[in-house]
Amino acid sequence: MEQESTLDATVRKRIRSLRKGRGWSLDNLAERAGISPSQLSRIETGHRRLSLDQLTSIAAALGKSLDELVESPDDSDVVIRPDRDERRGLTTWLLTKGNGPHDLTVGKMCISDQAGGVTPDDLGVHPGRDWFTVLSGTVVLYLGERVIRVEAGQAASFSTMTPHAIRCDRGPAEILIILDHNGERSHLHT
Repeated sequence: MEQESTLDATVRKRIRSLRKGRGWSLDNLAERAGISPSQLSRIETGHRRLSLDQLTSIAAALGKSLDELVESPDDSDVVIRPDRDERRGLTTWLLTKGNGPHDLTVGKMCISDQAGGVTPDDLGVHPGRDWFTVLSGTVVLYLGERVIRVEAGQAASFSTMTPHAIRCDRGPAEILIILDHNGERSHLHT
């Protein structure tokens, strides 16, 4: 038998674990999935190739989606790794993957560039609203002609049709941000 992949081994273990967790014998699951108990045994033990039609039947019998049964065993669905933008002095951890509730993106951002030196070219404009709360440090929000200090424990919400930029003041700052689709595209994909 050829050496099986880690994903194959994980899928086989999931099938067996889900079956046993329900207190089902090989016969019980095989009957529900419409396959023979010997086929199911060979699938669980790695003595039979995994086929899409059988996996689909087994997943349905277990009340799981095929995606749940075959999701990758790596930690990418658990561990959130930072995205660093050295040029802008930002490190971002996206806490929602893809679209969050109501198409909002939630993230944690560490800002290490210092306040000052903001030019009109640094101020961005896009449709929608941005919201953030300062977890640590102090943030300077440039909002049109206004310069607003937002300290740890405080939050800000503003229309993003007003030219705006965010910088830290006297040391790094961490914020929790909520952005709509336009804000995500503008602030995180520049």
